[in-house]
Amino acid sequence: MKLPVLKIDGTPSGKEVTLNNEIFGIEPNDHAIYLDVKQYLANQRQGTHATKERWAIDHSTKKIGRQKGGGGARHGATKSNIWVGGARTFGPQPRSYSFKLNKKLKQLARLSALSYKAQAEAIVLVEPFEMEAPKTKEFTNILKNIKAGDRKILFVLPQNSDNIFLSSRNLPNVNVITVDEINTYAVMNANNVVLTDGVQEILASRLK
Repeated sequence: MKLPVLKIDGTPSGKEVTLNNEIFGIEPNDHAIYLDVKQYLANQRQGTHATKERWAIDHSTKKIGRQKGGGGARHGATKSNIWVGGARTFGPQPRSYSFKLNKKLKQLARLSALSYKAQAEAIVLVEPFEMEAPKTKEFTNILKNIKAGDRKILFVLPQNSDNIFLSSRNLPNVNVITVDEINTYAVMNANNVVLTDGVQEILASRLK
């Protein structure tokens, strides 16, 4: 698959890049994508939720009423879950939601996600550029010029650029990351992927 490399003003630079079929042209594996996205979202969970069970409730343990003859059910203490202020039965406790995935499966998931974007013609290549200062309006104009779309955009840089990152921070539909941070969730969550020229070569060397 060949793609033209665009300048930041939207005009062709005259360079064309052939995307590596081993990275952008494989048969996508949906189950690998599902597992990798599931792991990513699970790792975002803090798992600090907690409810009080009977052992954690600081109530009197005095028996409320006699065992028989009261006309109702037996009650041992106000710690019971049926009383207001009582314990929670089988409530959530602090835990880790993370789980392990094999390295090859995660790699297959990333390749599948990138291949889906290539099949959908949702990848744009742009020349490397720098911004002298953080300017959100200037960065927005660049996205318009290269026709990156007005929905969710993933912008991938070869290395960190503070000015580009700060320029995009106020744009809710734009996610700027470096090639080191690329993951299945970020790719699948975007409608269009913008790659700075050179990123495709780094991906080819790392994901083969």
